Amino acid sequence: MTGAGKSQSTPQGPGLDPTTQALCEEVKKLRKKRGWSLGELSVASGVSRSMLNQIEHAKVNPTLAVASRIAQAFGLTLGQMLDANHTAGNIQVIRADDKTYFYRSDRQCRIRTLSPLHLEKDVEFYELILHAKGSLRSHAHFPGTREFITVQDGHLSVESGKEQIELAPGDSANYAADVQHNIVNLDKSEARAFLVVIYE
Repeated sequence: MTGAGKSQSTPQGPGLDPTTQALCEEVKKLRKKRGWSLGELSVASGVSRSMLNQIEHAKVNPTLAVASRIAQAFGLTLGQMLDANHTAGNIQVIRADDKTYFYRSDRQCRIRTLSPLHLEKDVEFYELILHAKGSLRSHAHFPGTREFITVQDGHLSVESGKEQIELAPGDSANYAADVQHNIVNLDKSEARAFLVVIYE
């Protein structure tokens, strides 16, 4: 990410965007405010000391999972930690290769966050790639939560509670996400969809 950081102790890392640059600076500021050493933050967050040091000096793009663990160590959500330094502009860009927004990658699926991290728990927008016969199985979210899905490639089965429907490319559906809900790839090749989560 590329960002303008004034602190000489936090040199700008190559490819860092302003949001991640601000996140790196906020981690260091919060740690010093608590009077914690890197080792103490490492124990509290489960993130290695060397990784924390690189984050504080803006040398790496922390993944969403790592950033969330650091925020939790401070008793904050990731959105709250980002809000401290978030400055809204008319246009905000999430680059395709920005690993900060790679939410999950395993044998079932890959998920990339497409909405600003500081908006978490208001609205969330994801690119979802399901591997052949892969699935995304989710427990109930907060009451009133709904998900909106549009299929770009492949054929998906969407289950919400006891209801189930099949979707083809170009199809969209919305469903209750405050119950157990699943998205399953019916094909023997990758499927791609876009998913929006809206909290009541």
